[in-house]
Formats: sequence, structure tokens, C-alpha cells
Amino acid sequence: MDAIKSIIDVFLHLDEHLAAVMQAWGPWTYAILFAIILCETGLVVTPFLPGDSLLFAAGAMAALHPDSLNIITLLGLLFVAAVLGDTINYAIGRWIGPRAFRMNTWFLKHEHLVRTQEFYERHGGRTIVLARFVPIVRTFAPFVAGVGRMNYPQFLFYNVVGGALWVAICTLAGYFFGNVPIVKENFELVVVGIVLVSVLPFVWEFWNARRRVRPAE
Repeated sequence: MDAIKSIIDVFLHLDEHLAAVMQAWGPWTYAILFAIILCETGLVVTPFLPGDSLLFAAGAMAALHPDSLNIITLLGLLFVAAVLGDTINYAIGRWIGPRAFRMNTWFLKHEHLVRTQEFYERHGGRTIVLARFVPIVRTFAPFVAGVGRMNYPQFLFYNVVGGALWVAICTLAGYFFGNVPIVKENFELVVVGIVLVSVLPFVWEFWNARRRVRPAE
């Protein structure tokens, strides 16, 4: 049981355990990173997996250990994982259809769907790009696009653009700044900061929505 808990903890907090994973698994680290990003973006039931912080940590490790993690290979694999993940999520949403909004289970929270739908209505197709930088919404945006039967070529365009920007910005930020002494010494705080910054767009949208509703009330 303790071993299982340890494995789960590593997967849920891979951004914190990445150095140990690299030492233990070597080249298989690429596959583990690929799987985590694929699941975080591709499965509605796993929005709790690390996203932004994992990309940042992977970039930092690539700078620190270039022989173990090649930055070009890393960027390519994570980009494919991000695009493939959103594609799978879109397909699941398209398969389930509108009945998804009548569901409210532990793995498909109704409020998360509604929140993403509102975000989608304000930004249209751009939501697929913007949502990449917002935890929770990132996982539900392609699913809602599928439920709403968004034109697939349009979805694919935004999916590719969003995936490229998300992976490049977060991973390269870690690559160039992750090993700066002050960042390295306060890595956990930096990870928390990344998560907070990622949430800011959603907070801003929520605040604007509340401000628009208030006069009507």
C-alpha cells in the first residue's frame, strides 16, 4: 500500500520529483512526461495532474542535464502530447454530446462544464488557445468544444497553435530561468507562482462577469 501511495504521489507531483525520476528511469523519462501531459490534457477525469509546473520543471532539468533531456526532443514530444491530448478530449466530448451537461459526477463536475462553456461563449474558438494557460479550463475546453460539435478543422488549428504556445512558453521559461540561483533555491515557490499566474486569466474573466451581472441585479 505504501508503495502504491508513493507511485501515485510521484505522478501527481512529478514536477517536484522529476530529478529522482530521471535518475531512476533514464530515457524512459520522456515517455513518463509524454504520458502525464497526454492524460492532463486528454482525459476529463485528470485535471489535477501537473501541467504548467511540469513543463517548467522539465525545461529546467533539460538545461541542467542536457545529456539526459534534450530540449529539442522534449519540446517535440510534449507538443505532440498536448495536441493529441486535446484531440482525444474533443473526440470524447463529441461522442458523449449534450447529455454531458446533464451529468454531475465526481469525474465530470457540472460547474466545471458550465464555467468552461461561459468562457467558450465569450472567446469562441480562441478559448482552445487561451484555456491552455488556465488549469481545469484547459482540461475541459476541448471536451466542451466536442460536445458543441465545433468544426474539427477549426478546432485543430486552435489546438495546434495553443499546444505550441503552451509547451514552448512554459518549457523554455524553465530552460532559460529554472536554474537561475534565486529561482533554483525557491523552486517550490516558483511552481506555486506559475500556478497562480496560470489562474489569473480565469479570475479576471470571473471578475468581469460578476461586474457585468451586478448592474442587471
